[in-house]
Amino acid sequence: MTNTTALNLAPANPLDDDIEAYFAKCVEKLGLIPNVLQAYAFDQTKLRAFMDMYNDLMLAPSGLSKTEREMIAVAVSAENRCVYCLTAHGAALRQLSGDPALAEVIAQNWRAAPLEPKQKAMLRFAVKLTRTPQDIEEPDRETLRSAGFSNRDIWDIAAVTSFFNMSNRLASATEMKPNPEYHNAAR
Repeated sequence: MTNTTALNLAPANPLDDDIEAYFAKCVEKLGLIPNVLQAYAFDQTKLRAFMDMYNDLMLAPSGLSKTEREMIAVAVSAENRCVYCLTAHGAALRQLSGDPALAEVIAQNWRAAPLEPKQKAMLRFAVKLTRTPQDIEEPDRETLRSAGFSNRDIWDIAAVTSFFNMSNRLASATEMKPNPEYHNAAR
């Protein structure tokens, strides 16, 4: 494994069997081990917690599509100017949406993206929660309900937003480097 952050924390050696198996599955499905996982590999307890939360928020059943969850990841990461997450989740959004231009516009300015009103309401809420979380009030949730989101969907929007705010800050604080493969993915 290469140094993926400015902290140069060495991965646990050896990695536990479940982590090795997970990394092998990443290589099989993605062709790489995401650097964020390699960055966490110094502490396998933290790595497992990160993987469990990510997999639950981004891959488990939800009223939000996987594409919508990636839209949140990209819009929040753009707001936070997180190079790692913009690169990695921009690639994921390009792949899921099948529309490289859409993913690029969301990364640059989601307001200019040709999105459904429901998706714009979702991203407006995610960006407000990122910028000024103390200002979230019932009218903000009601706007999402009026757009067609259930209370569970609102929870998921908030959870994905919150997760990426945490991830963005950690990636920025450690100068996490994106995998080079992401730059050309799904273009």
